[in-house]
Amino acid sequence: MMDVDWIGATLHAARPQALAALTRAFRDLDLAEEALQEASLRALKTWPRNGPPRDAAAWLIMVGRNAAIDAVRRKRREAPLPDEEVLSERDDAEAALAEELDESHYRDDILRLLFVCCHPDLPATQQIALALRIVSGLSVGEIARAFLVSEAAMEQRITRAKRRVASANVPFEAPSPPERAARVATVAATLYLLFNEGYAASGGEAHVRHGLCDEAIRLARLLLRLFPTEPEIMGLTALMLLQHSRAAARLDADGDIVLLDDQDRSRWDRRLIDEGLALLDKAMRHRAPGPYQIQAAIAALHARAARPQETDWAQIEILYGVLERLTPSPVVSLNRAVATWKLRGAEAALAVIGPLEADLAGYFYFFGLKGALLDALGRTGEARTAFDRAIALAHSPAEAAHIRRQLDRLAAAPAKTVATP
Repeated sequence: MMDVDWIGATLHAARPQALAALTRAFRDLDLAEEALQEASLRALKTWPRNGPPRDAAAWLIMVGRNAAIDAVRRKRREAPLPDEEVLSERDDAEAALAEELDESHYRDDILRLLFVCCHPDLPATQQIALALRIVSGLSVGEIARAFLVSEAAMEQRITRAKRRVASANVPFEAPSPPERAARVATVAATLYLLFNEGYAASGGEAHVRHGLCDEAIRLARLLLRLFPTEPEIMGLTALMLLQHSRAAARLDADGDIVLLDDQDRSRWDRRLIDEGLALLDKAMRHRAPGPYQIQAAIAALHARAARPQETDWAQIEILYGVLERLTPSPVVSLNRAVATWKLRGAEAALAVIGPLEADLAGYFYFFGLKGALLDALGRTGEARTAFDRAIALAHSPAEAAHIRRQLDRLAAAPAKTVATP
């Protein structure tokens, strides 16, 4: 691996912990970002010569902290700095719990900062967008694709959120237990979007970003320690575990996508599956179903099927119907269409997705599914058009390559004359 590659990967992995710690130390999002940028520039100069430090995040925090102090001195000139205790204060109940959980104190500043970004003074969409940008380090483009909006619109949303945080003098210490309870739903939504970005990357060369999935699961487990009786947090953690259990089977040796029905299920991680199923069972005993529990139940039906033919698609379709009522979304309806296809054929599924096209005109998976349905019905020309559109919307080389294989197969196969039921 070239120097620039390993440095970039190391900086990206360490960014969330470093930025969270710097933000809590200096209570200023812009100052923390500038300090981290300065530390990253110094890393680019020194790491190629000296090699990466043993703990990259701690190194960035130390260098960034010094850079921030220098910046504060330049701005205030003669004004005294805050006391060292103020800059370094880490004495709250949540910090003690975080230290007990994984003995890397600064790492769990991330969860603390998530709660700060989810302050009720901000609109919900701004809370999540700010948290994904500041805490998780996702690019504006990645966040925009998660929200199905333009990059320009998302840039404005994040900028407004940062200004609002600054003008409202939002406190950067850990919120009280009642405040955490009021914000937990938004924090959970942020973690799920972070996990999804790792599960199917919306940009870059890698289709799967395992580090983001692992970090989202780690934070979800920590969140569950803070809210041990909250069934939706159990459901969220179970959902992530069940989805991530398939990681080793989702790409082949060449990095190409392997669809669910074609995956080698012996490569699924039974440890994660067992943990996820146990959490889901515990959540369901509360008899307070929510969106994460329902999605986890769908994932559980896949996990429990030893072979693709044993998948309970009827139950999956019912669960997606419930999810549509709880959280109406064209993406949920698109997923329900897959179950409809398995149960009642491609024509019925095509009827389900037809009304969704206006809302999902920029969504890769819509056109991938539409192409597959049209192909199954023998409508090859229309299938090619849909697949071409999917390639144009692909977020990773693996997605584009998967669709190109479908086009190559259509080009090589004789035209169908009978629709497949």
